[in-house]
Amino acid sequence: MSHDRCREACAGGGEAGFTYLGLLILVAILALATSGTLILGSIVQRREAEQRLLEVGDAYRQAIASYLNSSPAGNRRYPGALADLLKDPRYPGVRRHLRQLYPDPITGRNDWAVVGAPGGGIMGVHSLSNAQPIKIAGFAPENESFEGASRYSEWRFIALPTTAGLRQIPGQGSQPPPAVPALVPLPGAAMFAPQSPYAAPAPPPPSIPLPTPPSR
Repeated sequence: MSHDRCREACAGGGEAGFTYLGLLILVAILALATSGTLILGSIVQRREAEQRLLEVGDAYRQAIASYLNSSPAGNRRYPGALADLLKDPRYPGVRRHLRQLYPDPITGRNDWAVVGAPGGGIMGVHSLSNAQPIKIAGFAPENESFEGASRYSEWRFIALPTTAGLRQIPGQGSQPPPAVPALVPLPGAAMFAPQSPYAAPAPPPPSIPLPTPPSR
């Protein structure tokens, strides 16, 4: 009788042990699944923030370009502060180049770093975040220098003036446009002398020798 009770107690204890072990495994699986979901959600949020940074940075770049191109004659300059993009102080009326001062989507704060122009003013902005970007390739042509950047602060949205208008560059270290190569003359072109737009005068008629009178 006592042996039967011992077997039943041992069997019950074994089943309880297996149940407890299975419960631990289930909890571990749920914890891993939850952790994976959180990581995936964090990556998705980072990608959305990156895309938003590209959009907001481009808005600032376009606003700086608008300010520069709207300069009065003889007073072409960059804005002295980002607030000047909301109301251009050079005009008596309200002239806006930006709807509002957008915050940095990465940091969530409105504390952009500004890029100073050589002659004074602000020629661009960039994030203060040193976090490593997820996106490292596949940028638009105006942001192609962002490729391979190791931190968001290297994504610089800058606008540079040129003689033909405004050229927008994506980041620090961008090279100026290459010089236009000189035209190479085609073979045989030197055989033809340049022509004058005025007609050349007609050559004088040939001189006719007069007969010599006979001597007396």
